[in-house]
Amino acid sequence: MANDEAEELLNEIGRLLAEDREYPFEPTLLYAQLDRNMVGEAIFKELGNQILYRRPVIEGLPYALLDLWEAQEGDDRWTEIEYLVRDGRFEVAYIYPDAIDPEEDVVERRARSVRRHFGEKPIVYPPWPPEDDFPEYGI
Repeated sequence: MANDEAEELLNEIGRLLAEDREYPFEPTLLYAQLDRNMVGEAIFKELGNQILYRRPVIEGLPYALLDLWEAQEGDDRWTEIEYLVRDGRFEVAYIYPDAIDPEEDVVERRARSVRRHFGEKPIVYPPWPPEDDFPEYGI
């Protein structure tokens, strides 16, 4: 992947994260797991003495992440990414498969990342939507 292409995609991810205007933009941590045609992203916002989990509702974010992942050259691809926005800047850490314990759940790695960046603060998750809001499908 060319550095210019990666930089452009990373800047686009920052712009997309800034679209969530319901809570302050900074500090924000995006933790995502990627694979072929799969993106699992989680967004966390530091709010004083707690961390707020934001459901990813930014329409273009999964596509920008997947474009960044697919732009990698060779077979040695990262599979998870930490994207931290703080003090008007962003930092990115790529996590490669050989650094991941296959027995560990991504939720555990994500929580450890949140603690590393924001400290030992409780993470507040929003309530699940009512069951009426979940679609039902026939088989």
